Amino acid sequence: MNQYDSARMADALAPLGYEPHPEVAGADLVILNTCHIREKATEKVFAELGRLKRVKDQAARQGRRILIAVSGCVAQAEGAELLRRAPYVDIVLGPQTTHRLPAMVARAEAGERALLDTEFPPEDKFDHLPEEGAPRGFTAFLTVQEGCDRFCSFCVVPYTRGAERSRPVAAVIAEARRLVAAGAREITLLGQNVNAYHGEAPDGSEWRLARLIRELADRVQGLARLRYTTSHPVDMEEGLIAAHRDVPILMPFVHLPLQSGSDRVLKAMNRRHTAEDYLRIVDRLRNARPDLALSTDLIVGHPGETEADFAATLALVRRVGFAQAFSFAYSPRPGTPAADRAEQVDDATKARRLAELQSVLRDQQAAFNRSFLGRTMEVLVLEPGRHAGQMVGRSSWLQPVHVQAPATLAGDLRAVTITAIHPNSLAGRLVEPVRDAA
Repeated sequence: MNQYDSARMADALAPLGYEPHPEVAGADLVILNTCHIREKATEKVFAELGRLKRVKDQAARQGRRILIAVSGCVAQAEGAELLRRAPYVDIVLGPQTTHRLPAMVARAEAGERALLDTEFPPEDKFDHLPEEGAPRGFTAFLTVQEGCDRFCSFCVVPYTRGAERSRPVAAVIAEARRLVAAGAREITLLGQNVNAYHGEAPDGSEWRLARLIRELADRVQGLARLRYTTSHPVDMEEGLIAAHRDVPILMPFVHLPLQSGSDRVLKAMNRRHTAEDYLRIVDRLRNARPDLALSTDLIVGHPGETEADFAATLALVRRVGFAQAFSFAYSPRPGTPAADRAEQVDDATKARRLAELQSVLRDQQAAFNRSFLGRTMEVLVLEPGRHAGQMVGRSSWLQPVHVQAPATLAGDLRAVTITAIHPNSLAGRLVEPVRDAA
């Protein structure tokens, strides 16, 4: 989501004469687009601002001005406190006011300081952002939904991104067509809770994500692959599961956050599903698309988590078998219900549990990758690799795949037989093309 927002801010600033610059020291404007999901990320923002202050001061001594802006969820959460701690920051704006950035930059250029806008405005930012600018490659992100109404006890998203909002169907299809016309072969539909999508159709009816996916597959010529992220188990409705069976360009890879395998902890997290509910969803997905793989999010050490709760998580992880996972030790976020609970788990216990969980997850990912040795898969060729004559692509399951191939194949879907498995990627050799780039 932040990558998408960053690209749209660049588009919005283009009419003012701004374009991306390769180095901070030579830039006229530096924007930190931030995440507030975990405490460490927030502290990294302030550390980076300290470094930017030195760059800004050096430029001032040379008679040149650098503007510093902070956007995203840290900006939304910290607001005036961010300006207090870093008074040299010129602009602070939240994720729902990125369309106002050009006006704020113009005011800063005119000499105004400490500009702050972290409102949740009544207007939709997508109605005010310009169309996409320069092509951004063969894969693209497309935001279809923002915000979340689930209020998990550990999560700041409802407070920093606001309530769920879905973009109209026509706007999504139009943007998808522009992205494909600019060269995108694969589009990932984005949302904090993307499978809660309920966009307005041209006839005034409301569409869920499954129907939107089917429409994109049918109406956007040249679109070769579709993905979506991030989902909530409670919103994994039957129509979306059926889409994995029926829509060939919908990739067989679903990110479905579990967070915990303990029903007691899931209830404390306000996840609104049980471990068995999750397993039933997994079974239905795999029945619909037998080659479908899953990734997930997991938290260890949520307040009140016992050794028995953690053991339940390990058991469920082993039962599901994940191709990929993002796992974290619980990090208290100010303003969330879990942060105020008395039964906080100590850091040493969280670290031990996380290490044990990650060991299991690494073994699962390695086993999943090994299962492709000798098999032929479809790979979207993307860009040159680190070695001469090498290209890097992406499998249907998001694995990086290295292959000896000419650069002219970039953007093609090619059949590749996997010949080697590396810790974080696969390697293979080209066979006959699966589908042309046309």
